[in-house]
Amino acid sequence: METAPQRPRLGYSSILLGIVAMVAGAALTFAHVKTAGPIAARLDEDRQASLEQVIPPALHDNSLLKDAFVIDVGHGERKTFYRALRHGKVTAVAYEMTAHGYGGAILLLMGVDSSGAILGVRVLQQHETPGLGDKIDLKKTHWILGFDGRSLGNPDQKGWHVKKDGGVFDQFTGATITPRGVVKGIHEGLQLFAAHRDQLLHSAAQATEENRHG
Repeated sequence: METAPQRPRLGYSSILLGIVAMVAGAALTFAHVKTAGPIAARLDEDRQASLEQVIPPALHDNSLLKDAFVIDVGHGERKTFYRALRHGKVTAVAYEMTAHGYGGAILLLMGVDSSGAILGVRVLQQHETPGLGDKIDLKKTHWILGFDGRSLGNPDQKGWHVKKDGGVFDQFTGATITPRGVVKGIHEGLQLFAAHRDQLLHSAAQATEENRHG
């Protein structure tokens, strides 16, 4: 007894599979469009909250997020800076730096006033060992607050190390690599600000003036 040809059935299955794929793709696209806005808004809220921790509200009357600008900091790298303005005058900038700890990259957010003094530093992302290296997080200890008020000259070059290396900053028992990396990253952040200070402050002031007359 001969069996019926399978081609029509296979063709039908292919068409059905194509329709299902199209419907699924449309659903995913719709979901992405519907959720993209709320997700972006939430990210902005988180970023704003972090910025407010490193730049005191009294130092600005502008939106830190809206007044972000990007400059070329060399070696093909472009970095975003968030400027703080008070009555049209630049009072501070905030920006991210990457330090390197025991568990890998550590993302830091620094706030620096116009004179080059640190207003605050917060850890945005880290993968350090719980109970040891994660003490850099303000939720764990107040260690990160020890950088407030520091600058390139306070302490001097030799002081910008952990105490084990002859510097002034505390290390953690059983976890020296993490604080050593953070100290180095923050020091490099201050050097970055110093190297581009005129450009940073001038760019912000110039942009504000252009917005005012534009």
